[in-house]
Amino acid sequence: MGVENASKSISTSQCDDQLSNSKINTLVRLNVYDLTPVNNYVYWIGFGIFHSGIEVHGKEYGFGAHDFPASGVFEVEPRKCPGFIYRCSITLGQTNMSASEFRTFIENMASEYHGDTYHLITKNCNHFTEDLSNRLTGKQIPGWVNRLAKLGALCSCLLPESLQVTSVKQLPEYHECSEDEFVESLSPATPRESTEIDEEQEKHLLSSSTVTEDVTFVRENQAK
Repeated sequence: MGVENASKSISTSQCDDQLSNSKINTLVRLNVYDLTPVNNYVYWIGFGIFHSGIEVHGKEYGFGAHDFPASGVFEVEPRKCPGFIYRCSITLGQTNMSASEFRTFIENMASEYHGDTYHLITKNCNHFTEDLSNRLTGKQIPGWVNRLAKLGALCSCLLPESLQVTSVKQLPEYHECSEDEFVESLSPATPRESTEIDEEQEKHLLSSSTVTEDVTFVRENQAK
């Protein structure tokens, strides 16, 4: 009897270990985009003007500028970020976060990346992807992706005015989802109300020609 119980105990322990070890790891990829055709000429010497996003759990996450103190973190279909020319994908590593765990994580992170805090030199889309990569995999993104920003003040002289900001000019719209819906797709919800956005601003933003249904802002977690 004692042997049988011991055998069951060992078997249960082995089963728990197998479940732990079989927890699905999800690939984390960096998707890189060109902001200008000039990249075709300077990319090979490790230079260029790039946008980047992190692909995980079937969505791609980026950071862009808007005029409000609300989340500037947005999600799009992988390798299809509107307004940019897809160049390549780089596998950074893996994460063992489930879809629901990652959703909570990215909502918390969104509170650190408001659209009105975007800065070309110190807090751009590539700074966001490097931070996200570090937190998920412990690895940095390739240095050439954000080399222009690292050149500091020189960037402002090199960049055309139209490229000074990676702008997402639309009123942040948020979507609620369950873990299954997060993996499959997103269901629309009512945009979050904000006392910082008056009616005229809202009308202007929502009528902007740059508004796209392909971009969805991540709702930041307001929990203290």
